[in-house]
Amino acid sequence: MNTILWIVQGILAITFLWAGFMKLFKSEDLPFPWVKENANLVMITGIVDLLGGLGIVLPTLLRIQPKLTIYTAYGIVALMTIASIFHISRGEAKDIGFNIFMLLMAIFVAWGRQKASIK
Repeated sequence: MNTILWIVQGILAITFLWAGFMKLFKSEDLPFPWVKENANLVMITGIVDLLGGLGIVLPTLLRIQPKLTIYTAYGIVALMTIASIFHISRGEAKDIGFNIFMLLMAIFVAWGRQKASIK
């Protein structure tokens, strides 16, 4: 189970670090319409994505406050829920599959790491 958790955390970390980097440094290369319409939102979500990417692995990896990984996973759940609502409100409901997938992976990490911390 620990190996599966690490794989899922790695996928989340890579995804969120990439998304954060792209939003902060290469937003003009992103194909999403909302990116060109909301520069401040792009910057804010880029920072949140980078923090999520770091927070989903570093606390557990470094064994410094590993509960922060659980809190980060809950934060990703909240972020993906808000992102889904945002896309639905813009008539982009067809685009939320990725958000739902990330949300489910974050729920799995929160559940798995919380279960492991109870032992």
